[in-house]
Amino acid sequence: MDVKKFIRTISDYPKPGIEFRDITTLLGDAEGFRTAVDAMVQLHQGAKFDVVAGIEARGFILGGAIAHQLGLGFVPVRKKGKLPHTVISEEYALEYGTDVVEIHTDAIVEGARVLLIDDLIATGGTAEAAVKLITRAGGNVLAASFVIELPELGGRERLEALDIEVLSLCSYEGH
Repeated sequence: MDVKKFIRTISDYPKPGIEFRDITTLLGDAEGFRTAVDAMVQLHQGAKFDVVAGIEARGFILGGAIAHQLGLGFVPVRKKGKLPHTVISEEYALEYGTDVVEIHTDAIVEGARVLLIDDLIATGGTAEAAVKLITRAGGNVLAASFVIELPELGGRERLEALDIEVLSLCSYEGH
């Protein structure tokens, strides 16, 4: 089933010229949510992972459901200042400035095989920061999966340069 039918496009958000791909409509529809989670699980049929990591915030929703179906634990990759225990951080560039993602220092077991999940890959900056963070914690990100890919923005290539398999359920042209 095509997940695109569950995704809403909002023009000129957050600024003129941007076509925002809103997955809240997919998440709010039982069939759409199940379809997306099942399809993402199927992308990795037969793969061996030890844990699923999800990027804040929509990656938590998808990643938690995927981890549950795979019978694995879940590691949240959070924005700075959101985790209560000792953390390690990774800064990354945004269009105007920088941001930081964090995980707990004890979230990843040394040598763990990790599946990284988020809703969308565009430039790949946040995903790359998550990969670097997980690697510093001792994990090995084998694959990264997304509902949506914006291929023109180069995120896939950025992660593949780190030897990460990149999979997505659908893609949209443009930004």
